[in-house]
Amino acid sequence: MKDIVYFDLETQKTADEVGGWDPASKMKMKMSIGVTFSTKTNQYHIYTEDQVEDMIQQLMRASVVVGFNHVNFDYQVLAGYSLLDFKQIPSFDMLVEVEKILGHRLKLDSIAEATLGYNKTADGLDAIRWWREGKIYEIAEYCAFDVKITKEVFEYALSYKELFYLDKFKKRRCMKTDWKV
Repeated sequence: MKDIVYFDLETQKTADEVGGWDPASKMKMKMSIGVTFSTKTNQYHIYTEDQVEDMIQQLMRASVVVGFNHVNFDYQVLAGYSLLDFKQIPSFDMLVEVEKILGHRLKLDSIAEATLGYNKTADGLDAIRWWREGKIYEIAEYCAFDVKITKEVFEYALSYKELFYLDKFKKRRCMKTDWKV
């Protein structure tokens, strides 16, 4: 059975605090919470920083890891914990694919609102603030919901061969997708 693992993580620090958005700086952001959903087990799993190696092992075992900006962000954060070349993990990054279709980047929230009819519950800066306040449950809940949205958006694209998004004028637009895993 194919194991599609949907994945997202939140960080402890902002880009400003670690010196920017370059790969070396992203490694210094440190993971606060990581969440996966496995189609093989049909379960979410929440990982804390001290369980990051277990999460990396799950990602390595996946048939494919699906995320939104996980190749250029989340994997670079994880590179601060492992010598693994994360490019070796079979991955499908929806942000990369959307950019190929449209020629520009979109926020997951723009796609979720237009396609699914609901929004994310917060953003990454909220998660960092919660980390500082010791609100781990809130981070886990937010990150798990992001994984759920990622999963539902991806499944919609596979089923209907299209996604919707809100353009910069908040007009609902359609993009054709021919994604396969």
